[in-house]
Amino acid sequence: MSRPAVVKALWGAAVLVLVAGCSSGGTEDRPGTAPPTSASASATAPASPSGSATAPAGGRVAVTGTLTEGLKSPWGLAELPGGDLLVSSRDERTITKVDGRTGAKTSLGEVPGVVPGGEGGLMGLTVRDGWVYAYLTAESDNRIVRMRYGGAEGDRLGVPQPVLTGIPKGIVHNGGRIAFGPDRMLYAGTGETGRTGLAQDRESLGGKILRMTPEGRPAPGNPFPGSVVYSYGHRNVQGIAWDDQGRLWAAEFGQNTWDELNLVEPGKNYGWPEAEGRAGKAGFVDPVAQWPTSEASPSGIAYARGAIWMAGLRGERLWRVPLAGAERSGDPQAFLSEEYGRLRTVLAGGGGRLWLVTSETDGRGTPGPGDDRILRLEVS
Repeated sequence: MSRPAVVKALWGAAVLVLVAGCSSGGTEDRPGTAPPTSASASATAPASPSGSATAPAGGRVAVTGTLTEGLKSPWGLAELPGGDLLVSSRDERTITKVDGRTGAKTSLGEVPGVVPGGEGGLMGLTVRDGWVYAYLTAESDNRIVRMRYGGAEGDRLGVPQPVLTGIPKGIVHNGGRIAFGPDRMLYAGTGETGRTGLAQDRESLGGKILRMTPEGRPAPGNPFPGSVVYSYGHRNVQGIAWDDQGRLWAAEFGQNTWDELNLVEPGKNYGWPEAEGRAGKAGFVDPVAQWPTSEASPSGIAYARGAIWMAGLRGERLWRVPLAGAERSGDPQAFLSEEYGRLRTVLAGGGGRLWLVTSETDGRGTPGPGDDRILRLEVS
């Protein structure tokens, strides 16, 4: 019996009605228990209408255990020097440190100024040079802040300092993923908050991928002088990652038809709202892979072992997209389908290891005992 079926039988919970095109959503794996058997690809879906990609060569994932559980509305995940993790709670406005070996949790407290609501709250996290960076929803906007951590601060967060403000906020489509690139610049994926025109407006920070210095200034070499905008025409960017050659990849929600994985290049237009999925329209960049919204609703992504790994919310599965340079080398493969519910964030830990965060307590899932959790994965 699948995990959702078990939960329904035990708890009688009704699945919440999902907002179309935004996101949706069983082995119990507790700390200290033996890990489940390796999972192999449970489904294969063509990534484009043409179906021209060849079958991927290999690719497997094994869930080797649960690092920790009992998390509430987890969203962002960042690895500290030494291997411990920081995880944000979107709705509770808190950041928790998780021991990377034992899973023991230490609360670092509530982040001031966060105003949760709808798909907004305390979202993406990243760490650099003694600072914890967070993407959050405030009273008037979405913004990026940074807080001192470690050293004299110990297991406490310093006072938030604004890095970038004025990102449009809404009940939906707030984006929220942040990460430092190989160039040591800070990147952020934003959403158009349901106001579709923002995605094509280069003066707006909504519906974009942004690139900035660690202090929030436009990064050197940005395509539009004096602007942090790096690419535009996005609906709701939820995942960003770089491959081993430094190419930037991004996942985003479609509306009713196609979710997307894009290869992102500076100054390019990714089409929304004029195009959803592969459109073949002049001036717009088509996605490298696409999925029906029922099979993905993608959130975080990571690169490992020659592939992009993409967490699916409504799709409740982990997608593997094999790459050969800037192209797909095969059709995407689906793993862990409906085994752990909605999947929010995936983070590469090095050496073929991934951390995977579930998202059953975000108001759209069907939480059961232990939700939400961080899973250990090994990929090959």
